[in-house]
Order: sequence, then structure tokens, then C-alpha cells
Amino acid sequence: MTTFKLNGAEVTVDAPEGASLLSVLTDHLHMNGSKYGCGKSQCGACSVLLDGVRAFSCETRADSVAGRSVTTNEGLRDGDGPGVLQQAFIDEQAAQCGYCLSGMIVAAQALLDINPTPTEADVRAALNGNLCRCGSHNRIIRAVLRAAEEA
Repeated sequence: MTTFKLNGAEVTVDAPEGASLLSVLTDHLHMNGSKYGCGKSQCGACSVLLDGVRAFSCETRADSVAGRSVTTNEGLRDGDGPGVLQQAFIDEQAAQCGYCLSGMIVAAQALLDINPTPTEADVRAALNGNLCRCGSHNRIIRAVLRAAEEA
């Protein structure tokens, strides 16, 4: 059994030994924002915040988060609606297929948490570990900068 905070609420899961955090989030806790992309921490689709720092849930063992705090894209909501960053992605139409979106938003949130007024270069560097096959990069950059202005 592993107990940790998920989006501010304590959860306990009984996952198989060696299970990834991503599989626990999706299969056991029904958090479907984080996606399986590459399974090698190279695409960013599985990004979560682990104690406020971006982590790749596909290669993070679930038992390693015991007693820690995990925030997914779902945890960045503002009540029943999108949070500031999520709304900026909507306003900038920064998604096409949406597969990378959750990971992009989580990585962007990690940046904004430590640098609330990033430059475009800062945003590009922070999102460097996230891949988007649709080519929405420019809209994604604009969305992050917009959220920084509106926060």
C-alpha cells in the first residue's frame, strides 16, 4: 500500500510492486490527463508535479511517492473550471490532438511556480522536454506567456 497526496487529497493505493506512477494514476485512480507516450521520459506526455517539481510519471515508481505530493493537470483546475494556465491554452487554441497538452501544462506550471514572469526563451527552455507532433509550439508558448501576464 502506498499513501500520498494527489491534487491535495490523501490517497492510498494497492499497486503491484514496481508499478509506475503513471499506471497508478490512470489505472487505479482514474486520472486520465497524464498520457503514456514513450515510456522513457523523453516526450513529456506523462509529466506531473512531484512536490512541486516536474517529474515523468512513466519512469517514477509509484512506491517512491509515499508521503509526497503529486499534482496532475486535473489538480490545476480552479474549482469547477479551468485554472489560469489551462484557460490560456484554451484562449490561444494551443491544442490540436491534445495528447501532449497535459504534460505541456504541467511543465509550464512548474516554470511559472518558480518564475512568474518568464521570457519566451525561458518558456522554450522549460518545455524543451515535451514533444508536440501537431506543431502547436508557437501557440503553446503564447499560452504560457499569456498565463504569466494574467496571473
